[in-house]
Amino acid sequence: MTNTPEKQKPLVLVVDDYQDAREMYAEYLEFSGFRVAEAKNGQEALDKAFELTPDVILMDLSLPVMDGWEATRRLKGDERTKGIPVVALTGHALKGHSEDANEAGCDAYVTKPCLPDALVDQVKKMIARREAASRR
Repeated sequence: MTNTPEKQKPLVLVVDDYQDAREMYAEYLEFSGFRVAEAKNGQEALDKAFELTPDVILMDLSLPVMDGWEATRRLKGDERTKGIPVVALTGHALKGHSEDANEAGCDAYVTKPCLPDALVDQVKKMIARREAASRR
């Protein structure tokens, strides 16, 4: 945990259609010093990303309304959100799935189930990469 003021903590948008998964990841991320917003489908993910401009998006790929691949393509195609790192967080474990996620614009790929510490490490890597890119 950190003593960072709430507004200075990085914001992570957790997108998953399973409420239990969203809550589990959200609680662990908050415990690890992040602010968290949640979305339960791809359309809601787009709406929240445009509204909140999160620092990282954890995107499940199999989602109702709009799947994670399409949501990621739209995020990466929009000037307001194209720089936000998107981490595919999915149960699709085959190599072809990670390639599809990369082609959609995902910056990293994590297979569920994953340990919460591994997910937090990935979020920290994405934030560090984004900060390094912004200094160039």
